Amino acid sequence: MPLPTATRCDTLPGVIAAERSSCLIVTGMPGAGKSTVTRRVAERLPRSARLDGDQISRLVVSGRVGALGKPADEAARQLELCNRNLCMLANNFSDAGFTPVIDWVIPDRRQLDFFVGLLSARQVLFVVLAPGIEVCRYRNTLRAPHERFSFDGYDRLDADMKRELGDAGWWFDTADLAPDETADRLLCEARHRAPVN
Repeated sequence: MPLPTATRCDTLPGVIAAERSSCLIVTGMPGAGKSTVTRRVAERLPRSARLDGDQISRLVVSGRVGALGKPADEAARQLELCNRNLCMLANNFSDAGFTPVIDWVIPDRRQLDFFVGLLSARQVLFVVLAPGIEVCRYRNTLRAPHERFSFDGYDRLDADMKRELGDAGWWFDTADLAPDETADRLLCEARHRAPVN
């Protein structure tokens, strides 16, 4: 699907115009817009698969421990399992000719390196949606009541991500952009601004 004239790229879509197959990872704090933007990006690609880390982690039904849950060693084990499953799915979809678009919070360099290692046959494009803490909090209030989340770790997560990932990929300030504008720019610019390998 062509992009609107105002944001038309030289090569459409830019994300899949790389010499080797690409895997797009979109991360950011809760409320940054990951789910909405990855949906819009995936819809604009001719062949794509959107992989939601939250959905993959919820495949564990009995005995599930969230990423910040206890016991910490089990939380870490299940987080690694989720990350490994996301990468395996991404590789499988890519091998079948679909561009994987991953929506997941990747808070530190160790986890990013884990993804890059397991996706080594792909060009990994890493985009951090960074509209700022207050925008993330505000966007959460706009969600339907059943979709709102309770999260009080914004300051720490923001500081950790900047320290660990500040030089990785493309930190994309989307505070003043609508989701469609964000998706269009991401498609046009990610290939040039977001490679991490």
